[in-house]
Amino acid sequence: MPVKAAPKKEEKPAAAAGKKEEAKPATGKAPAAEAPEAAPAKAAKPEKKREKKHKEEKGVHAMYKVEGDKVSRARPTCERCGPGYFMADHKERYTCGHCGFTRYKQK
Repeated sequence: MPVKAAPKKEEKPAAAAGKKEEAKPATGKAPAAEAPEAAPAKAAKPEKKREKKHKEEKGVHAMYKVEGDKVSRARPTCERCGPGYFMADHKERYTCGHCGFTRYKQK
């Protein structure tokens, strides 16, 4: 396949190319910076206080409940994997993170 040449850029007319910007004479002083225009102030809205979401406890202490002198498991263990593998507690089901076994909650 033949390769097409890149199109050439259009040149400016000679009259416009001959003009040069006039240089300002240096006076030794820095040019005065113009003061930036003040942005229009937005209407002040009353800030709403949001309630913080209560995060669930994480770690081993969330897996057990202590009632008096007895310790009980808070979540069921996986039927396939055996004791030591707790199931994740979702809205309508329990799921094992190790093997993927899912048991739906009773309504």
